[in-house]
Amino acid sequence: MWEARKTWGGIINDSRSWGMMVDAYISDSFLPEHSNIDELTAIKKRLIYRHIAWLYAHRSQLLVTTEWETPHENTESKSISYQQKQFGIGLVDDEITRTELKLFLEKSEHDRLIAHVNTATQIINEQSRDLANLRKQDIIDDFRHVELENVLRTFYELQGKNERIKKFPLPRQFALMSRIFVGIFILLLPFSMIPELMKIDDWALWLSIPLSALIGWVYVMMEVVGENTANPFQGLVYDIPMMSLCRVIEIDLREMLGETDLPDSVQAKNGVLM
Repeated sequence: MWEARKTWGGIINDSRSWGMMVDAYISDSFLPEHSNIDELTAIKKRLIYRHIAWLYAHRSQLLVTTEWETPHENTESKSISYQQKQFGIGLVDDEITRTELKLFLEKSEHDRLIAHVNTATQIINEQSRDLANLRKQDIIDDFRHVELENVLRTFYELQGKNERIKKFPLPRQFALMSRIFVGIFILLLPFSMIPELMKIDDWALWLSIPLSALIGWVYVMMEVVGENTANPFQGLVYDIPMMSLCRVIEIDLREMLGETDLPDSVQAKNGVLM
């Protein structure tokens, strides 16, 4: 959980750096006087909007359920579905992500990129191709081209870190043995409590039932919390608030473009921030 939150913190910081560099580097410094300023503005908007699309695409891919995360057709699955409908923002059917991608990508580009297995990866690659074309047109020089490419490389690194967390399950030997140890502890607990409670009085024997149940519940819940924390991209109420983080970045980058018609920040719903 903490590693995932640090990774998303890196995405926030590097996204702001990307917006700052695009705003400063895409200029008429290497173009003739009286160059088309509107064209440069359009280029900035295209690069920044494409990056916002990458954010939502990456978030959407992290929410794809793996086999070891959500059991099918059982009580836990129903609980997860309830949490998503009660607290989730754009998690059920992920309608928000599809809308956002259409908003930030041109139609032809959207239809082409969305067909790939890993859309987020291809969006960053599209950014690199765009930068190469800008270099050919002498809108940016070699130094600025390299610096912008380095930022794209950091996005790949951060994306890979999140995918590493998502696609590597909690080691089965750890999860299995941990449950076995908790089960053994709960099974033997009453046998250790009964003799001590009987020293008080014979009636105290019956206290072993609620006390054993209470202590056993504590250990079981610690096991459940630990396992759920190991998978911070399940779209549950205690996961990384990716929707909120994406919206923060979107607002910051669009403000760099001088836009004023901005979406609202994601607010907590029923005390839960998604």
